[in-house]
Amino acid sequence: MLEKLEEALKKYENVEKKLADPSVAANLTEYKSLMRERKALAPLAEKYLEYKEAKKSMDDAGELMSDPEMRDLAQEEYYDAKHRCEALEDEIRTLLLPRDPNDERNVIIEIRGGAGGEEAALFASSLYRMYTMYAVSAGFKYELIGFNETGLGGYKEISFMIKGDGAYSRFKFESGVHRVQRVPETESSGRIHTSTVTVAVLPEADDVEVEISPGDLIIETCKSSGAGGQHINKTESAIRIIHKPTGIVVECQEERSQLQNKEKALSMLRTKLYDIKRTEQEDKIAAERKSQVGTADRSERIRTYNFPQGRVTDHRIGLTLYSLESFLNGDISSMIDALISADTAEKLKNAGGND
Repeated sequence: MLEKLEEALKKYENVEKKLADPSVAANLTEYKSLMRERKALAPLAEKYLEYKEAKKSMDDAGELMSDPEMRDLAQEEYYDAKHRCEALEDEIRTLLLPRDPNDERNVIIEIRGGAGGEEAALFASSLYRMYTMYAVSAGFKYELIGFNETGLGGYKEISFMIKGDGAYSRFKFESGVHRVQRVPETESSGRIHTSTVTVAVLPEADDVEVEISPGDLIIETCKSSGAGGQHINKTESAIRIIHKPTGIVVECQEERSQLQNKEKALSMLRTKLYDIKRTEQEDKIAAERKSQVGTADRSERIRTYNFPQGRVTDHRIGLTLYSLESFLNGDISSMIDALISADTAEKLKNAGGND
């Protein structure tokens, strides 16, 4: 473990030196890359420096314990430093776990109504509201990309971006099938129905990570649809892009200008292509990455929202919260924290034999 820590500290110090070079600051791409690397290395490097200081205090106090006049004071200092070292070792083990390189990225979230027709579309709207309310409370920003609205105010599908440091780390375990059990707003018979909504959480791709050839694209313009005031349906500002090699279709209609919609649609296309590339890589090491909270497969049922009982249950970690109303109002932080903790615990268990 000490070898890994020394290596991490050297990398951190090397990055710090590069960032102090004026020529690096002039290269925006290199500078952003180094700042991202520094942010990833800093917690471990700083914690290791704390550990080295605590270890030195423990060793110095250990030597003084042989002096009868200093024994009592040195013994107290020795055990204080020893307990500090042990606590820091636990923190360092967690920091040494393999990091998800996408954790600090922005995310694009796609919500699609599944089984249940109009009721599923209405719940898709509820999930969109839940995620955006949480995003705002957590200090993130969000931007709507596109949607397909139903007559009753639900969404057959809706896509939006969450922006901010660590966005993917907070939202990544939301991918999968979300099940809702309630009496539909569209019925008066009082029967409980079960509907499903699919959520996909994709880390935003940088321009340099995915090359898109203009010749591979079919770009179409069309009139925006849905609620939006006088501007809607009068100008062809909405953009649809078809990526011929993969057949991926992306649309953006939220902005008022065609150029802005095109930029957002291209960002979404890059993210989808990056997700394909990332999934292919992860499939190759699936056994190593298997964790308690699941694979975030979009076909995996991950959570149930039961309205009659006022509960929400995450099936991957067996956690049930009896606070459905506040949960749907964006109070999802405790669930996210529990999922992250379960993932960390599983990784620590799997790494136990590798120390």
